[in-house]
Amino acid sequence: MSQFTVQTLLDTGAVRVRDVLCSGECRHKSEEECTAATHLVFPYRGVFVRHVGRNDAVAEANQLLFFNNAEGYRISHPVEGGDSCLDLVIEEAQLQELTPKEQLRSGSAVAFRRQRRRIDPRAQALVAVLRHSLSRNIAETLEAETLALTLVRRSLGERTSHAAGASAGRQKLVDRAKLVLSSDLSRRWTLAEIAAEVGVSPVYLTQVFQQVEAMPLYRYHLRLRLARALDLLGRYDNLTTLGLDLGFSSHSHFSSAFRQVYGRTPAEFQRSIKPR
Repeated sequence: MSQFTVQTLLDTGAVRVRDVLCSGECRHKSEEECTAATHLVFPYRGVFVRHVGRNDAVAEANQLLFFNNAEGYRISHPVEGGDSCLDLVIEEAQLQELTPKEQLRSGSAVAFRRQRRRIDPRAQALVAVLRHSLSRNIAETLEAETLALTLVRRSLGERTSHAAGASAGRQKLVDRAKLVLSSDLSRRWTLAEIAAEVGVSPVYLTQVFQQVEAMPLYRYHLRLRLARALDLLGRYDNLTTLGLDLGFSSHSHFSSAFRQVYGRTPAEFQRSIKPR
């Protein structure tokens, strides 16, 4: 049985959107594979690691991953639970127009310089809106295409996303911390526990994480938990239970954090993704 479940949500030729679920059975590096087009992959649940040559990237809900056409890669799942991603393929001329030139390699084909780019909460919300509206058949084709292109523009624009920059050693340290956080999103981690798992002091960990990701470690963890809430809102009737399952102390704590990041409460967001 394949470890992948793939659902095509939209395919207009100009824009293709798929929901890809992976069971995560491949714990160690997979055999090398490649894609026949450049894919923009938005993880929204779970975590995996993508290996391109000697360059590794932790893929989780705060990141956009670039799968360049014909570029070999391997995948591993060091954390149990598998992953789910929204996979976008944009017609090459449109993608070229949407992408700032400094993010692309030189040449005629569209190929990104980096493996990944961090996205902001509004882009995360767009991922959830696009996925929910297409899977529930409440978005017309034009609306869905517009949402997809808005998501790409939002994710690639310099003012709204942040390309993490640091030495390879510091990036690997931060990636190890991300794997620790992703291993149990509902756990109320302490800084000392995370630092012990990573193998550095708590002070050094906080300094390096801030330098690499331009935000504190605790806020990054909060973003991961809230991104998981975006994924689960369509499946929970009781939002208090959802908040508690994600490690929030109360419904008000969950609702306040969600509203601060996404601009509306979980209940308001849930109503927006229900069939009209």
